[in-house]
Amino acid sequence: MKKDLISITDYSKEEYLKIMRLAAEFEENPDQDLLGGQVVATLFFEPSTRTRLSFETAINRLGGKIIGIADPGSSSAAKGESLHDSIRMVSQYANLIVMRHPLDGAARYAAEVSPVPVINAGDGSNQHPTQTLLDMYSILKTQGTLDNLNIFMVGDLKYGRTVHSLLMAMSAFKNPIFNFISPAELQMPNEYKIYLREKNIRYFEHREFSDIISEADIIYMTRVQKERFSDPIEYEQVKNAYVLRNAMLEKTKPNLRILHPLPRVNEIHTDVDTNEKAYYFNQALNGVYTREAIIAHTMNLK
Repeated sequence: MKKDLISITDYSKEEYLKIMRLAAEFEENPDQDLLGGQVVATLFFEPSTRTRLSFETAINRLGGKIIGIADPGSSSAAKGESLHDSIRMVSQYANLIVMRHPLDGAARYAAEVSPVPVINAGDGSNQHPTQTLLDMYSILKTQGTLDNLNIFMVGDLKYGRTVHSLLMAMSAFKNPIFNFISPAELQMPNEYKIYLREKNIRYFEHREFSDIISEADIIYMTRVQKERFSDPIEYEQVKNAYVLRNAMLEKTKPNLRILHPLPRVNEIHTDVDTNEKAYYFNQALNGVYTREAIIAHTMNLK
């Protein structure tokens, strides 16, 4: 039975912890010829820098070969080819498919069509499970635990697929507390708040966070995503809702770390970059080791 990774809930808590262990192994020794020349197709129907390059780095370090598209305008999708036909075709060429797509649910559909495993590299505003696993690895490395953490999620919580996946994954661990900070237009969708309530997990909603920032163990900043807005006026109203500055971090916990899935626009001022609590560039590097772990697990290589 093939192993797909489409939603973060496709993995159990035990699998989360296995990925963490494997990522630590790959951080110690990233070059392992486990794929042995197998072909991985990277299909990016939506722009990507870190996710695509970290996946391709992971594949190269594992001894695999890469085919794929980085620009949907250069693929047959631009000629009107259906996703069904694209996946059926590519699955004949590759042993594994890594796909990003702008439509919610596209990755699940691809997995249903494909005879080879599919890894979701982000589908619309729905899920981004590989980002979540590298976020969890970053949290574990910096906090020494995934239990009893107060996690602040700031910015675009409506369209931000990274926060949706992270919320669900961290809910598997002991006693998390979530603080959601967003404009009213971009608040966490009800379905995720219902999910937390059903698990008796505490969450709080705020419009500002400067007065409570001292309580945070993790601040997860997000970009307000212009590409998710159909109305440019609505985007202009909220694009600079929150800007984290170095001065705001003076009375925060020593263990606090600031994460961001990147790219950033204005939401983290560059004066934060030199603060020891800024972890977002290290977080991006962790993506290589975590994605090596995900590929190894998906392909039963470890």
